[in-house]
Amino acid sequence: MGIPHATLVGACALSFAVTYLSVPWFNRFMLDVGIAGVDIMKPGRPRVADMGGPGVVMGFLLGVFYYIAVEIFIPPRLTGLVYILAALCSVLVITLIGVFETLTSLMGDREGEGEFEQYKRRGIARWLYFFIPLPAAVPLLAVNAGVSTMVLPVVGRVDVGLLYPLVLVPLAVLCCSNATNFLAGFNGLEAGMGAVLHASIGLYALQQGRTNAAMLALCFAASLLAFLKYNWYPASVFPGDLNYTIGAVYASVTIIGNVEKFAILCFTPYIVEAFLKAASGFEAESFGVLREDGVVKPRSPRIRGLTHLVMRLGDFTEPQVSAILILLQMVVSALSFILAPRL
Repeated sequence: MGIPHATLVGACALSFAVTYLSVPWFNRFMLDVGIAGVDIMKPGRPRVADMGGPGVVMGFLLGVFYYIAVEIFIPPRLTGLVYILAALCSVLVITLIGVFETLTSLMGDREGEGEFEQYKRRGIARWLYFFIPLPAAVPLLAVNAGVSTMVLPVVGRVDVGLLYPLVLVPLAVLCCSNATNFLAGFNGLEAGMGAVLHASIGLYALQQGRTNAAMLALCFAASLLAFLKYNWYPASVFPGDLNYTIGAVYASVTIIGNVEKFAILCFTPYIVEAFLKAASGFEAESFGVLREDGVVKPRSPRIRGLTHLVMRLGDFTEPQVSAILILLQMVVSALSFILAPRL
């Protein structure tokens, strides 16, 4: 193992350890100050800490800072630092946006008929909801991150010029952040699929020699894996503000690592989810209804999300639905490693 790879392993280990140790403390703090949601798919509907982002982001940042410190000073060999810092700025911006969205949702009035609607989070206006990730693209746009030359099917190699930083980069951040926010709502689902997603693109980037992008993805995957211990069924914390961050980190890694083909293939489940949610006018929820036997079923006969599809395929409990979709992401990731070099 080369020295840069040893540093990478150390950074991932630090990200995992910091998140693993800090999340319980943050959970107690969130419950003490009232930042909590109701787990509607559990008997008795327990209150759960509703902001998992701080512990995950802190672990991620400290792992990245460790990598930067070692690679700059012992001895100096790090290149592309400006892109790493731009990615971190994007992550911090999206994290603040996620915190704001979570807090405003918790402050909103619970309205509507039926037991589910009483617990539904309501915050910022619907039209603004989809566009709030946009400011997170500014740091990447400012440093002109990524490569504007792309290889398109049939057309071949094309240089899109300023269209890349001014249009495609913001669009990538916007779409990825919203898509990872759509496929959510089950204990362990967001963190589990996110860990597989980032581990996959991190390993692919490392394989392609894009070490900085690999470091960002793998440190974040390590933090999500540690968070999964507390977010798995029965969860003691919801991702909450973290859902946007998962997509923003993925977009940042894709851009600075120039691994767009692999990233799109690996992101297929989230793309399908976005189209299914669009069919409902983005009104459908991923949640299910808990039966007395522990099985969860969709509230509507229409399939408006991947969780709805899985619940329709059999009698599954909440952790089983999450495990099936995490397994789906593993299969898609494995196929992406096979298909991406051939496209």
